[in-house]
Amino acid sequence: MNRIKDKTRLNNQIRRNTTEVRIVGDVKEVEKGIYATDDALKFADEYELDLVEINPNGKPPVVKIMDYKKYLYDENKKRKEQEKKQKAKTQQIKEIRFTPNTDEHDFNFKLKHAVNFLKSNNKLKASVFFKGREITYKDKGKVLLLKLAEQLEEFAIAESLPKMEGRRLSMMFKPKK
Repeated sequence: MNRIKDKTRLNNQIRRNTTEVRIVGDVKEVEKGIYATDDALKFADEYELDLVEINPNGKPPVVKIMDYKKYLYDENKKRKEQEKKQKAKTQQIKEIRFTPNTDEHDFNFKLKHAVNFLKSNNKLKASVFFKGREITYKDKGKVLLLKLAEQLEEFAIAESLPKMEGRRLSMMFKPKK
């Protein structure tokens, strides 16, 4: 995080025309209260910490004695952890495609991928794509998708029955919890 963006004033950047500041914070040696700005800066220097302006609009302005770089580091770490958790919660839709003439070996290969997708908490869209005159074999496509639904029974719940979308017959699955 850049100080220019958040406009936090540190140490000597705190307004000099302000004669007093209110100190809050965790430094045990310094009691909370109203101090002269110069005294507050001396306290911060004495403990090798920063004087950080928290509320410049207060009467007097509120400041805190702390290690500002450590504070920024911790905030950045928390933000990244939250982003990571948020990404883990998002669910993606993964798709596997078949043709009406898919062989048993190919079916089993794609079934393993489907199981992996569902185990990693993703939704699955299984579709049978009909090319050219294969469109006359819609029944084969339905049988294939129902067979897939039967094989995925312990890992997923079928959200819908097979339905035609143009030249594609598709079915959605969501993972069991």
